[in-house]
Amino acid sequence: MHQSIQWRLKTFYTLTPDELYQLLRLRSEVFVVEQNCIFLDLDNKDQFSYHCMGYIQEKLAAYTRLIPPEKVYPFMSIGRVVTAPDFRNKKIGKSLMEKSIENCYDLFGQAPIQIGAQLYLKKFYESFGFKQSSEIYDEDGIQHIEMIKQP
Repeated sequence: MHQSIQWRLKTFYTLTPDELYQLLRLRSEVFVVEQNCIFLDLDNKDQFSYHCMGYIQEKLAAYTRLIPPEKVYPFMSIGRVVTAPDFRNKKIGKSLMEKSIENCYDLFGQAPIQIGAQLYLKKFYESFGFKQSSEIYDEDGIQHIEMIKQP
C-alpha cells in the first residue's frame, strides 16, 4: 500500500507558483513526453477549474482538474487525470478518482459527471460507475471516448 496522501483542492488563483509549476510539469511529463503526444496542454481551462492535488512527502503524486458544468461539457467534468510515474502501481489513481468525484459533488452538487477518457482506461473509469456515452474518437492521436457517471 502507499503512504498517506495529503490532498489539496485549490482554485487557479490560489495555487502557489510552486504548485502551479509542479502540476504543469507533471502534466507535460506524462501527457506530452511519456505519451509522445504533441499538444497544447495550456488550453485556457485551468483558470476556471479547481485543481485536486495529492502529495506524498511533499511530492506531487497525483492530480486532476475539476471543471464546472457548462464550461466544457453540459455536466461537471474531471480531466487531466494523472499519477506521477514514481507513484504508479500503488492504487493512488483509485484514491485520486475517489477524491475527485467527492470534490465534484461537494463543489457542484449531486449531478452527472462527464469525462473524455482515453479508451484504454475504459475499465478503470467503469469501476467508478462511468458509462461510455460516445463513439470512439481521435484526440491528438489517442483513441478516446466520452463517459458519464450518474450520481
